Amino acid sequence: MKKSFQKILSKSEIYTINITGLTHEGQGVGKLDGFVVFVDGALEGETVDVKLIKQTKSYAVGTIVDIHRLSEKRAEPFCPAFGRCGGCSVQHMSYDAQLEFKTDTVRQNLKRIGGLENVQVYNTIGMEKPFHYRNKVQYPVGSCGADVKIGFYEKGSHNIIESMECNIQPRESSDISEVVRGFFASRRISIYNEKTGKGFLRHVMVRIGFKTNELMVVLVVNGKKIPKAEELVRLLCERYENIKSIIVNVNTRSTNIILGDKNTCIYGQEYISDYIGKYRFNISPFSFFQVNPVQTEVLYSKALEYAGLTGNETVFDLYCGIGTISLFLSEKAKKVIGVEVVREAIDDAKKNAELNGIANVEFLAGEAEVVIPKLYDEGIRADVVVVDPPRKGCEEVLLKTLVAMKPARIVYVSCNPSTLARDLKFLCENGFEVKEVQPVDMFPWTGHVEAIILMTKCGSEDKK
Repeated sequence: MKKSFQKILSKSEIYTINITGLTHEGQGVGKLDGFVVFVDGALEGETVDVKLIKQTKSYAVGTIVDIHRLSEKRAEPFCPAFGRCGGCSVQHMSYDAQLEFKTDTVRQNLKRIGGLENVQVYNTIGMEKPFHYRNKVQYPVGSCGADVKIGFYEKGSHNIIESMECNIQPRESSDISEVVRGFFASRRISIYNEKTGKGFLRHVMVRIGFKTNELMVVLVVNGKKIPKAEELVRLLCERYENIKSIIVNVNTRSTNIILGDKNTCIYGQEYISDYIGKYRFNISPFSFFQVNPVQTEVLYSKALEYAGLTGNETVFDLYCGIGTISLFLSEKAKKVIGVEVVREAIDDAKKNAELNGIANVEFLAGEAEVVIPKLYDEGIRADVVVVDPPRKGCEEVLLKTLVAMKPARIVYVSCNPSTLARDLKFLCENGFEVKEVQPVDMFPWTGHVEAIILMTKCGSEDKK
């Protein structure tokens, strides 16, 4: 028999909850007499029976036992691992509903954290075919007795759900992982155990160029040399003639970071190539390259539009990675200066500029919050600044320098609506205003959303 709210909620009881909202990760949110309960797999407007699995002083977490009232936005998940796999968290939501959810996530963060209520937030730009969109997959490897397991981490743990056809990954990746699994299992080569720090094979990474169809296979190992490596190379290349690169990456550290510092190429070349728009990029195992190339073109085209370049501007591209946005901007800028903390990425950026015959770009290695104040002190200014920071957003010292520099436009590309809202609040309190916000769905079937924002100096009529 269902019971009403108690001061101490019981894990053995079933409670009926009306779901009134969603978290930014897509969890349903409801209340029991004012006590917040988060429910995986529940949608706004649904009435669900839940069993609690966790309780703190301020909230509880529950799992669905039954659904009494279904949301019209509910969809049947296409993946048999949904609910267990830690990847796609909103497959139970129709794709149109996902886009609405992501637009609202951006809007609510801007309002709640940034205090920005009267801002133009456009509908999230989605994909026509939101499947098999990732150009990179990283499989953790584990073992169970003599069996080798390659797949994805289970939600909230490092238990491995064995690989199956994944509808957001490239089709080739699961087949390649199966070849690797069979090779290591049949030759009884040890598998890494993260608890003991012993064992050999740790991860398998597959990268593919969507426009070149070139494949890279990276084997992350806790050692130096793969036994009978030439046999594994033959097995892989017999299956896929378009494999251009097989890399052994050495990671002997006790860490959750996937890649180690050293790469050895055991077949082909040390990189594969792909295009974004008309620009060609060489991609190494370490390269940060947007995982959804179709939506990347949408995002970068919008960045170029928002930059509003006439050919006379100096542009700063901060957190530039391997120079992808920089090359897009170079087409219409007088000069682009890219800044990135990862030195290997800067080396790649310089090579990519040379590969595309672009001479009006300069790349500097260092932290943006250090490099930009130094450039400003030296009298080097930007007319337009593009920032594409990691999830933690921008350091305040960088934002203060941008405020002092007073560029005509700031184009902010964000993968985290909450830190975006925080940074926009600071800029809006110091002489800038938000003109437009365009969310882009870079990661269908997940709760993540990218957004690109146009800011100008207060009072400016320029919207381009």
